[in-house]
Amino acid sequence: MKRVLSRIVIASGLVAACSTFSLAHAADTAAKPDAAKGEQLYLNGELSRGVLACVTCHGAAGNSVIEMYPSIAAQPFEYVVKQLHDFRPGAENTPPLRRAANGNPAVMTSIVTGMTEQEMRDVAFYVSQQKVDWELAARATNEETFERGQQIWRGGLPDRNVAACAACHSPNGAGLPGKYPRLAGQHVPYLLEQLKLFRSGDRNNEAAMHELADRMNDADLSAVADYAAGLR
Repeated sequence: MKRVLSRIVIASGLVAACSTFSLAHAADTAAKPDAAKGEQLYLNGELSRGVLACVTCHGAAGNSVIEMYPSIAAQPFEYVVKQLHDFRPGAENTPPLRRAANGNPAVMTSIVTGMTEQEMRDVAFYVSQQKVDWELAARATNEETFERGQQIWRGGLPDRNVAACAACHSPNGAGLPGKYPRLAGQHVPYLLEQLKLFRSGDRNNEAAMHELADRMNDADLSAVADYAAGLR
């Protein structure tokens, strides 16, 4: 009996080890992102599949000059890939985790639906390698809300259990590679819209952000969005 149990344990261990090896091997052999191909798609799109050229909205090398569209230059590769996935409908056509106001489809949803997994990785890798053009980057413009925005960014709102933005997005707004995006130099209207979407639940891909935004009023959101834009 002991020998039988011993053989079962050994066999189970071998199966687990083989499974782990297979997963690791699959990850290693997955096609690496190609910046050159990503650039081509970024500049030209693929209209036959409804993929609009990214440059149309996000600007040259990811430096957007349109206030409602984010600057994506130098954003973390992993973060961009995740956001592209989150614009897609889920299993059994469940709503995407990222939607526009009132649950309406986001502009990006129709675009990423026509993209392959590899294309998303290629584009994400391309923009992650681009440099921020600080001459084109947004700046803080509201002096009246500067102190309030700085307070929220650096120290949060302890009385409402709102953590400091700097804890995740870094003191200078550069973000955390692979996890949290750069907010420094981001357009204020875009930042404010995203904070409100987090609060409403229409953007439902980061539970912590929903909880934080839900504890902040409109004045708080406006102040911290403007402050973040001015960080360097």
